[in-house]
Amino acid sequence: MNIQSAINKEIFIPRDERMLVAVEVRRRKKKRMAFLPTGPKGDYATFICISVTNTRPPQLLITKVKRFGGSSSFIRRSQWTVEQLKQVNGINPNKDSPEFDLVFDNAVDQWVASSSADKCIFVQILYHACQTHWEGKAGGLGKSRKVGKASQQGRVDKCDQELAGAGHPDTYESKNLKARRKSFVLPKHTEFINCQSKLTQDACTMNLVIYRCKAFLNRVKNLMVSNQSPSPGQGQMRNRAKGRSVGSLVQRVNVTLGERGDRLTRAEDKTVELTHKVQQFADTAHKLALKYSK
Repeated sequence: MNIQSAINKEIFIPRDERMLVAVEVRRRKKKRMAFLPTGPKGDYATFICISVTNTRPPQLLITKVKRFGGSSSFIRRSQWTVEQLKQVNGINPNKDSPEFDLVFDNAVDQWVASSSADKCIFVQILYHACQTHWEGKAGGLGKSRKVGKASQQGRVDKCDQELAGAGHPDTYESKNLKARRKSFVLPKHTEFINCQSKLTQDACTMNLVIYRCKAFLNRVKNLMVSNQSPSPGQGQMRNRAKGRSVGSLVQRVNVTLGERGDRLTRAEDKTVELTHKVQQFADTAHKLALKYSK
């Protein structure tokens, strides 16, 4: 079980939530005072997670999760709603970089992801989740406003008919409805600045697949480097063998990705060919129908 699956199982599933993505981060600028209990020498890992509730209407949440050294369990530290997330700063809109900022109502967190690919995956999924959330909320508000407006208008018309003879110029319901219309303000959407267009407006599924592959290769590389032995004798032979194994693994992954791309291309060509044949069959059937209908 990988880390994301473990976090989802331990933190989010018991709370009836579904985790969309998690990224391991460290602070770009350390705080002067730390009130969190930590293990020896502050040995802990921090993860920023995006989750959505299974309730209706669903809520989009940003959660900070920690795992301290020597422990296999995860601890939820802080959680914000997407309404509290005011801004996502990608720092550099011209190239991939691991740095990003999250600006909330009462806090500004400056993070560095474990790799540029992990940060790009996180930003792309967060952007699409925010767009889906705000579109759904706008649709729900529009529907509730229409229903509320119709019901309020019906009550106002009924009261107007009952009180027409009494000479009342306006009713309490109509005044309350006008006041609610004036006080209604749409929530401000989360702002994404200094983010590459391929992560936001021009984002596509293929970009996400590429970044996931890059993140996987980066984790494999870090794992192999961390397992290297510092001894000079047999360590050099082991390092060479591990280097060859990493090279062969990367080569196999590249070959697999190339074969998968070729299969997708062939499937797309076959789909276009079948679509063309179906269109030709439909045209022939239409001509035959016209011919025998006369």
